[in-house]
Amino acid sequence: MKSQAYRMTMLFDFYGDVLTDRQKEFYDLYYNEDLSLGEIAENYHITRQGVRDVIVRAETVLTELEDKTGLIKRFHTMQAQLRQLQADAQRLTELSGRWGNDELEVLAVRIRDTADALLKE
Repeated sequence: MKSQAYRMTMLFDFYGDVLTDRQKEFYDLYYNEDLSLGEIAENYHITRQGVRDVIVRAETVLTELEDKTGLIKRFHTMQAQLRQLQADAQRLTELSGRWGNDELEVLAVRIRDTADALLKE
């Protein structure tokens, strides 16, 4: 993965619904809104350590879920495979023009369009 913040954001996007409301709020403020522990603590009238404890517990829950399910890893693998499928379909389209095979071109365009649609989801 690219960085710790990116990894934490991906974990939250995939598994955030399993967190408590307080964990979601603090996690979002810390990682997505880029607030410091002190700023969050001040806004919620608790200690920095209290905020950190909530965030660490949330990180632990999310990391354990990814370790068990591997959804994010599979997501990235599938994205790479779909990009390769797009490239292969594009190359097939180019070759079909050389061979003069309209059916092959139609199939290649269909594959490329399907890969495009899946990557946008």
